[in-house]
Order: sequence, then C-alpha cells, then structure tokens
Amino acid sequence: MTFDPTAPSSSLGASLAAAVDSLHADQVRFLGELVKVPSDNPPGDCLPHADRAAVLLEALGFTVERHPVPDALVQANGMISATNLVIRERFGEGPVVALNAHGDVVAPGDGWTHAPYGADIVDGVMYGRGVAVSKSDFATYAYALLALKQAGATLKGTVELHLTYDEEAGGSIGPKWLLDEGISKPDYAVSAGFSYQVVTAHNGCLHLEITVSGKSAHAARPDTGHDALEAATTLMGALYGLRDTLSQTKSQVTGIDTPTLVIGLISGGINTNVVPDKVTFRLDRRMIPEENAAEVQAEIETLLTETAKGMEGITLDIRRIMLAVPFGPVPGSDRLAEAFQTAAEAAMGEPVPTVGVPLYTDARHYSEAGIPTVLYGAGPHSLLEANGHRADEKLVLEDLRKATLAVGSALATLLA
Repeated sequence: MTFDPTAPSSSLGASLAAAVDSLHADQVRFLGELVKVPSDNPPGDCLPHADRAAVLLEALGFTVERHPVPDALVQANGMISATNLVIRERFGEGPVVALNAHGDVVAPGDGWTHAPYGADIVDGVMYGRGVAVSKSDFATYAYALLALKQAGATLKGTVELHLTYDEEAGGSIGPKWLLDEGISKPDYAVSAGFSYQVVTAHNGCLHLEITVSGKSAHAARPDTGHDALEAATTLMGALYGLRDTLSQTKSQVTGIDTPTLVIGLISGGINTNVVPDKVTFRLDRRMIPEENAAEVQAEIETLLTETAKGMEGITLDIRRIMLAVPFGPVPGSDRLAEAFQTAAEAAMGEPVPTVGVPLYTDARHYSEAGIPTVLYGAGPHSLLEANGHRADEKLVLEDLRKATLAVGSALATLLA
C-alpha cells in the first residue's frame, strides 16, 4: 500500500496516530528513566546507561542485541566502557532503515536550575542532560517502531535501532564500528535531530593538540630558559588572526554560514616561580561542507610552523586528536529526505525545511559508507532553543509526541 500521512482517511495513518497518543505517557516515563542515568563523555563510562536502556527496551517487548566494544578500542578512543545496542524489527522483504541515537552526553557544567539528572517536568517541558541531545531519540525511535507494530502496519522491509555511546568522542566505536564489523548493513539511515527541520548536510570538525616545548628556569633568571607560555601566546595570536579571516568564506548550504576556529583547552607550566617548559593547547576547527579536511589541517600546521621559526629553544608537536569529515547527500538521499519532510510537515503542522547545520554528528559515518542519511528526531527549532550542551537542557514533550508520529509516518512511506 502507498501511505500518505497527510490523508485523514488513511486507516494506517489514523491507527498510527492513535497508537502514538496511547503510548505517549509511557514514552515520557521511558525518557525520564534514561535521563536519570548519567552517561557523561568524558569520562565515557557508558555501560551502566546501555544496561539500563536495554532493560527498558526489553520491557517494551523488543529483542535487544548487546554489542560490547573491545576494551582496547574503547580506551584508544578515550573512553572507559561502551556497549552498542541494536534492535531489528523485520516486517518483510525490503530495505533496511537504521535509526541511530547516541546515549553519551557532555558533562552538565554549572548554572542549572533543575537537577541535571532529575528529569524534572514543568509545564510540559522535561529538563535534564541529554533530554534533547539525544536520549530523546531513544524514545522517539523506539516508540515510533512500537506504534507501527501496534497499528498493525503491513510493511516491506526492516527497521533497526542503533543506540550508541561515543558521539561526543567522534562516533568511531559507535555507528562506524557497527558498519565496519558488518553488524548492520542498512539501505537508509536516520540520525538524531530536531522536529522542525530535516538535516541533509552538516559541518566537519578537526581537533588538533599543539604542544609547545621550551626550557624551564628560575623566575629570578628567566633569561636562562626558553618560555613555552610566551611562545604559545604568540602561536595562539596567529591562530586568532586566521580565525578572523574565516568569515570571508561562506557555505552555499542553507543553515550553514562560515568556518570557525576555537581554542578550547590550555594547560602547562610547573609553578608560579618557574619559567614554563611546556604548554599544551587544543583547537576546534569547524569545516563547512565545501572544505577539504587535509587542506584545512595543512594550513594550520604551516601557520604554526612558520610562526615558530626564530623562537630560540622552542619546538612544536602538532597532533590530530579527531577528524569528523563534513556530511552531505549521497545518491538516494532525496527520497529519504522527502519522506521525512512530508511526514514532519503533517505532524508538526508547519513547513519543515531541509537544511544544513553548523555542527557534526554520527550521521557522517553512514553517509561516508554511501548510505543515504538524514537527521530527524525530537526537539525544537534550534540547538540553542533546546539548551543543548548548556545548563537546563530541555525538551517540549509535545514535540516528542509529534516527532514520534512523523518518524512512524516516514517509515511507513519508505517501507510501503
């Protein structure tokens, strides 16, 4: 059958909407239980959350595959523990659609007026770390699939849930590992997103660590040393000069503006009365889809090397910490984007554009493998509105309900 989610007479559409409504209260409780289990990354000890999520999903009647990542690989990616969860619901012969959300979160930080892991609900809004990014989509995807089953949908294909735990560390032992190990071979992929836009492209990101080495000396005789902090200050000044030129480069993708550069961490020195012998800092360079990652890294390395020339006793070590390539459409993406845009507009009751976003996600791993991919899930119009990665992260629970209906409707279209 061909499913039109905008048609009131559609028996499947009506049954699906009724199922989503009947399951919503339980869905909210499910999300609250996920928010209450910390899964900060770093440090990345995410096994307790995966265990809790698996128990909750099994209570819904799903068969949950637990795929623990080898310890050595986990540690190589700067984490303590990670187990990926996979659910497969086969309706019949046909394409496989994977829905991916990540359960790891950034640390709460300061400034909260609600308990970060309290899952408080005030005026129809749930507060908590990860409630929007992206524990919400554990709930969106699981309950969309549950509603499809409850509605008695006759479909052709398979829906998989990929619930992973390393998005904040780059995704290499989450979605990429599932694909590399042959655990999943989807025909389409959907990654966690927000309700009022279908994302078809996003920025890439390069993290570099720069270690500046000099020679320590007593503060009473600084002339006998080589000040690594003074050198680092000059190098950072050069990077900030480069940053100021990035606004001249504009992306052609709607929703993405210019590249950015941020120096986010710095450490070093021995004591107040000692000339610093070593300083380390890290930078974040966001790349628009039109940029080439190798060229971006080469530009930064050349700038730093040239700036350091003539600094007596100073040496540099430049190390790449993480590279997330930009994400964009591949053949077949149009059909996927259209299905989600149509379903989302019907569910949200307003135009839902296809856009790019100036951040990076796990979606790139599916796209790099040639799998048509979009981002869509539960959340507001923007990351800032959700307080994503900030204090008092929040989710309007009505958006969760509507997004669940949209995901279910889009799946029904793709698997009709």
